[in-house]
Amino acid sequence: MLFVCYPKCTTCQKAGKWLEANGIEYTKRHIAEEKPTYDELKKWYEMSGLPLKKFFNTSGMLYKEMKLKDRLSEMSEEEQLQLLSTNGMLVKRPLIVTDELVLVGFKEADWKEKLMGEQA
Repeated sequence: MLFVCYPKCTTCQKAGKWLEANGIEYTKRHIAEEKPTYDELKKWYEMSGLPLKKFFNTSGMLYKEMKLKDRLSEMSEEEQLQLLSTNGMLVKRPLIVTDELVLVGFKEADWKEKLMGEQA
């Protein structure tokens, strides 16, 4: 299981503590030092079943500076994926990636259902 996070992010810290408290093993990846590639993002997006907008860190400074709220609707999925792959800080975090699922953002109830169900 891959845990893609930004160590200074309080939500990522909370998610990491939750994983450890529940005995879930993972490999940690720093999203800014090792940003997701275009191919990874494309695969994760397709696996997740989520709208691509969910992969954007809409509360991040970079998202706001680039005025992406207004621009995303005019961009193709291809352009959005290319943009996401340019800077890890544009990507919503934390991300959990397994062979079967992708979770974007930390919602404890969702993680419990999807990850603890896997463990059982």
